[in-house]
Amino acid sequence: MTTSSLALALTATLTAAVAVSATPVPTAMPYDHKRTDVLGLEMAYVDEGAGDPVVFLHGNPTSSYLWRNIMPAVADTHRVIAPDLIGMGLSEKPDVAFSYAFHRDHLFAFLDALNLSNATLVVHDWGSGLGLDWAQANADRLSSIVMMEAILPPIWPVAGFDEMGEMGEHFKAFRTPGVGEQLIVEQNAMIEPGLSRQYVIHPLPDAAVDTYKGYYSEPGQRQVILDWTRSVPIGGEPADVVSTVERYSHWLQESNLPKMLIHAQPGVLVPPAAVEWLEARVPNLTTVDIGPGLHFLQEDNPSAIAAALETWVAHH
Repeated sequence: MTTSSLALALTATLTAAVAVSATPVPTAMPYDHKRTDVLGLEMAYVDEGAGDPVVFLHGNPTSSYLWRNIMPAVADTHRVIAPDLIGMGLSEKPDVAFSYAFHRDHLFAFLDALNLSNATLVVHDWGSGLGLDWAQANADRLSSIVMMEAILPPIWPVAGFDEMGEMGEHFKAFRTPGVGEQLIVEQNAMIEPGLSRQYVIHPLPDAAVDTYKGYYSEPGQRQVILDWTRSVPIGGEPADVVSTVERYSHWLQESNLPKMLIHAQPGVLVPPAAVEWLEARVPNLTTVDIGPGLHFLQEDNPSAIAAALETWVAHH
């Protein structure tokens, strides 16, 4: 399939998907989780099907549950793998400082143990930061990368809170000692209203909200969510995250590995202006507009994402 025929195929599949995008989003997780030891901690993960692997990486404050309505689109023809980061979802929740380096070390150990080849990497939110970091060092194991609402240039790293609009006020509060703890650890605000209503076009069904909240039912389990918000690269901090994002951003602009960016209107991390910037500078990039959406595109329009991904992996 040529690039032009791929574009036509993606257009056709998305046209069909949009017709069902307004239907209620299914809430049941279709797969059971397996468990494995990673650097002394138990990681839960989905591993279903056979064939070339498609690896799904979630961000904050979600889990592999985020991909529940997208994995089945490729599970009949591919091996689908979706871990829960340590401290998140059904994985072990240790009492530790959840730095970017902590998550990187554990996720990289998990991915390296899989001995992947010809894999498609599907990333979102912090799953993109971690995934693109890993991809830069393991490009020979990949056939392509699929990104959505990812930590990408030219927006990220961001110069300061003022450049982030309303979102900047939220993250300034999250980084304020005592305030962040009250909002996220005590009130669970990243899930409700953040995930459930604030960063989606359509409010999540109660059953989906209950599932997400159930992973962090105790305040102490929400420290990982707070620590992730404080790892967002703003104003030069944290320095290790800033350098990581800058490094893989340069790599993306040099690598000819096939890439697909799924984006929505208006988006949050990847607004329309960023899409145009990336189209002009990132080689071998296909962009797909799935219509209205904010940050958690998998909850707003999983059918369009699933359709685009199914066509993409068939091509690659």
